Amino acid sequence: MRVAVCADVGSTYTKAAVVDLDDGALVAVGSAPTTVGTDVLRGLDAAVAVACAGLGVGEVPWYVCSSAGGGLRLAVVGYEPLVTAQAGRRVGLSAGANVVHVAAGRLGAAQLAGLRAARPDVVLLVGGTDGGDAETLTHNATRLARARWRVPVVLAGNVDVRDELGAVLVGAGVPVTVADNVLPRIGVLAPASARAAIREVFLRHVIGGKGLSRGPRFGRLVRAATPDAVLTGVEVLADGVGGDLVVVDVGGATTDVYSVLTPDERASGPGREVAGSLWRARTVEGDLGMRWSAPGVVRAAAEERLLADGEGDALAVAAGARADDPGFLPVGDAQRAVDARLAALAATVAVRRHARGAATGERSGRDLRDVRLLVGSGGVLRHCPPVVSSGVLGAVLGDHAGGWAVPRDARSVVDVDYVLAAGGLLAAEHPVAAGALVRRHLAGD
Repeated sequence: MRVAVCADVGSTYTKAAVVDLDDGALVAVGSAPTTVGTDVLRGLDAAVAVACAGLGVGEVPWYVCSSAGGGLRLAVVGYEPLVTAQAGRRVGLSAGANVVHVAAGRLGAAQLAGLRAARPDVVLLVGGTDGGDAETLTHNATRLARARWRVPVVLAGNVDVRDELGAVLVGAGVPVTVADNVLPRIGVLAPASARAAIREVFLRHVIGGKGLSRGPRFGRLVRAATPDAVLTGVEVLADGVGGDLVVVDVGGATTDVYSVLTPDERASGPGREVAGSLWRARTVEGDLGMRWSAPGVVRAAAEERLLADGEGDALAVAAGARADDPGFLPVGDAQRAVDARLAALAATVAVRRHARGAATGERSGRDLRDVRLLVGSGGVLRHCPPVVSSGVLGAVLGDHAGGWAVPRDARSVVDVDYVLAAGGLLAAEHPVAAGALVRRHLAGD
């Protein structure tokens, strides 16, 4: 039996899975607390040891993704707020980044100060279509060079000046990676090259720079940011399902929504998005989470008129207690019911925002009516009884008052064994096993 270890080093827990590379079967799983306070390798090795216990597999390849230490913080600097800056933001989200800052236009002193204050791990510098405006991109690249900028930059703007500006940044000591233009033509969004460049910078500069481990081994093991690996797994699943799907991942600090839609030729006609359409997209809701961001769930739910009469005050108190103690574990039916309610609200609000377009920056939103499969992820869904997780996802599918068109005929499933990340990690080198793994556990193959 040929197997591989797939592991996700999360902010709280590290999950490991042993996968059969011949048929994509899930052989074993294990988890351990993430040891950010000491060395993340301790938690990683412990999780892998649990997963491999008694298997006698010997030396096997490891595929690791990580969101420990806050994951990948990305800033986008573009030309116009609704065109290249928005295109860059979408590309950054698709690369698994937490977009912490977006600036548009020429960088002045105040804008540069704001960029520094955001503390990005990477800056995505974009601007101008190919053959279009080059002045803003030139100004911003030159400004970063003169500012002795030392945070890695991915340069993915107007091809006419890209190489010249790359040389300017290199000459000033700025770590720079050159990629293809994210918006080569109006309405055409080309994320692949910039996404690959962001991934490369994350692996080369960010992982080693977060102080998560004292030696080089962790940096050598990690192959992707966790959201990047999950989105790849979602893409693999979509290819297997052959239709539109949505994944909602309810975490302690954020709720992420991934959707894969079938490209619509109408998007290239009149009224198309000038920043392009990203048919495989991800959004991050930083105010919606089960622990650190629990109070944000209650506030957002109130704004969306999702709370029952008299529910808000008690739920706010419970959410505050969870934010004060992120390690909180529910005891008893009452506390578990609160967690389920927070999860349902977080998932509903996050999908509302994703579908309506506010989170993705799309004026017309994302049409989820043809979604065939809704996948739930996150510890709160994996560890609760099926009837509870079905209720959480049912709240999303039954959200007829949310200002978006709900899926007409979708079924729901929970990624109980956390195979989306594993499938994404295996996709490049073992695509058959990756596809079989996600289809077996999430599509019912």
